Amino acid sequence: MNRTCGSLLLLALSIALGSLPEPLRAEEPSPPEKTDLIGVYREAVLSNANIAASRADYQATREVVPQARAGLLPQINAGGSYTDTRYDVKQYGHTLNRNGMLFQASLNQAIIRADRWFQLRAAKAVDKQAALQLAALEQNLIMQSAENYFAVLRAQDNLAANKAEEAAFKRQYEQARERFDVGMSDRTDLLEAQAGYDTARANRIVAERQVQDAFQALTTLTNRDYHFVQGIRHTLPVAPPTPVDAQSWVDIAVKSNLNLRASQYAVTSAEETLRQRKSGHAPTVDLVARYERGNNDSLGYVNNPFTNRFINYSGTVSQSSIGVELNIPISTGGLTSSQVRESYQRLSQSEQQREGQRRQVVQDTRNFHRAVNTDVEQVQARRQAIVSNQSSVEATELGYQVGTRNIVDVLEAQRSLYSAVRSYNDARYDYILNQLRLKQAAGVLSPEDLQDLSQYLKPDYDPDRDFVPPGVKLSDAKLDF
Repeated sequence: MNRTCGSLLLLALSIALGSLPEPLRAEEPSPPEKTDLIGVYREAVLSNANIAASRADYQATREVVPQARAGLLPQINAGGSYTDTRYDVKQYGHTLNRNGMLFQASLNQAIIRADRWFQLRAAKAVDKQAALQLAALEQNLIMQSAENYFAVLRAQDNLAANKAEEAAFKRQYEQARERFDVGMSDRTDLLEAQAGYDTARANRIVAERQVQDAFQALTTLTNRDYHFVQGIRHTLPVAPPTPVDAQSWVDIAVKSNLNLRASQYAVTSAEETLRQRKSGHAPTVDLVARYERGNNDSLGYVNNPFTNRFINYSGTVSQSSIGVELNIPISTGGLTSSQVRESYQRLSQSEQQREGQRRQVVQDTRNFHRAVNTDVEQVQARRQAIVSNQSSVEATELGYQVGTRNIVDVLEAQRSLYSAVRSYNDARYDYILNQLRLKQAAGVLSPEDLQDLSQYLKPDYDPDRDFVPPGVKLSDAKLDF
């Protein structure tokens, strides 16, 4: 009673002041943010462990160039030593102690070293090969991001279809039970309906796990947890690839495929390595300069201790020399010849691998080109199949009411309808992914392709509502009898 009076008093005071109190409202939680395709790709670029490892491997591999170049640059060494020598000449009864320090420096500059020049050229080819291989892995990350992203959408749409199918089969089961209770159908219809409902329920449980598995794959790719993603609109244009003819795509792929280009540099590296091995038979010329500074003992100017006279003096002595050294390899015990034979085989191996890579690229390009064209027709046909199966379900349900069809016919028509829905969605996602795979095989896949797809993402996509194309409404009416 007191609480009511207090409320009335507050209302009266508000009216007197010319304003009404605003009702207290609980803050509505903001809807969860849905991740888009570009967001997943960016997270993958920043956090993917395999790409990080590949970048580190590339940075390590490219050091072969400065390492090979070092053999053509001046080699400078310096060092020092301290010696303490005792001479004991018993025949003359003399003992002599000499000690001193020595500083040495030397410079060696290659003048004619064909093997090292070819080694440097091989290292540059290896560097370019590694750069292309890293670029291919980064391009593959684009494909992985799309595959994992659309795997989530595929799993969600599949779950939505299974949930709708389970609900439809449940309605059939409930109706069959009602008809059985009033004596309008036999027990066989009831058992058939129950079996169909139980199977649909089991399929829905499996579909739920597949959605969780798909999200887990996204987490593994990006090291980030996701719960909601934006779906793709049904208005996404479905058109044949441009250019239309397969040969044009093959020509592009042979020139631009990153793995194929990397295999070409592998051949170049093997060719230069073979030249390097052959140069093992060639003479070498080096410029050599030396400088030494120390006392006369350290430099070897020790007076003969085996004579009666000892000229014992101390002082600093230095000597320097510069010259050219010629080395002509005559025999290495067969080592150089063996290395040459090995390099011939390595070159043959890299050439065959390049040819195998070329054939695979041509095959993949043609296959994906055919797949995209097939998917274009599939999407249109599968969409029409949904409409046709929906009409079939309605006609079968009507026949069941009038007694010309049985429950098995109704259940089979329902299965065909939802199978058509799943096939339609599979065709949509296959079309998107096969287009990206075609571009990857041709070597032209880029993040801009994901950006183009993002234009057709639907932020408020609800799988339970949007798993069927607009204008298609699955029948959910309960049958009358």
